[in-house]
Amino acid sequence: MKRAFPILGILTAILLSYALCMALMPVVHIWGFTVGVPTEQTMGDVQRIFYYHVPSAWTAFILFTINFVASIVYLARRKPAADIVALTSAEVGVVFCTIVLVTGPIWARPVWGIWWTWDMRLTSTLVLWLIYVSYLMLRRFSASGQTPLLAAALAVLGALCVPFVYFSIWFFRTQHPQPVMGGGGSIDPRMLHVLLINWLAFSCFAFLVCWSRYRLEKVQREVEQAHALESLTEAPRSMR
Repeated sequence: MKRAFPILGILTAILLSYALCMALMPVVHIWGFTVGVPTEQTMGDVQRIFYYHVPSAWTAFILFTINFVASIVYLARRKPAADIVALTSAEVGVVFCTIVLVTGPIWARPVWGIWWTWDMRLTSTLVLWLIYVSYLMLRRFSASGQTPLLAAALAVLGALCVPFVYFSIWFFRTQHPQPVMGGGGSIDPRMLHVLLINWLAFSCFAFLVCWSRYRLEKVQREVEQAHALESLTEAPRSMR
């Protein structure tokens, strides 16, 4: 597994670079190959942030779903590995959700004329972000032995917000545009191709970060357990 990590890291870097070129370049033909993506007729080049905004949201949803499943497993079986998976997926998920909340207003300002509007999609996304930030703060600052259980329960409740955020534009009239897939919207096949490439690149990157964070958290807990065991064995000696 250790040998696979640098290989996957190199492949992910190549994929991220390729996705960046495809998303930001206009359509050009090089040696018989078509590179780039068409410029959207209404919004112009500012629409290219779409290739980072949407994949970031999808990646965050996947990570929060992993957090939900791992939290359920921990509540049912009390497996430390499940707790570590829940923690790492929430950490990386919050990062990608933050990207969504940052890129959204940057995109909205030239298109809508405003940075933010309190419609259902935007507000529910902010609530989702706050829930998982609260989850991480609970994990970071609570020293109780029941912290993993409390955090798992909070994660289960927070996961209920994920489908609500995703389907909010189906059920409510919002400023946010309709989905490009499965919701009556449409998208140029070349744009969809680049969108999926960026999503694959972001997913691979998220996996690498979660993998590194999982290994680090596991080692940290093993060190803490070793220190605790050492303290317990030294305590009787100091009482003699």
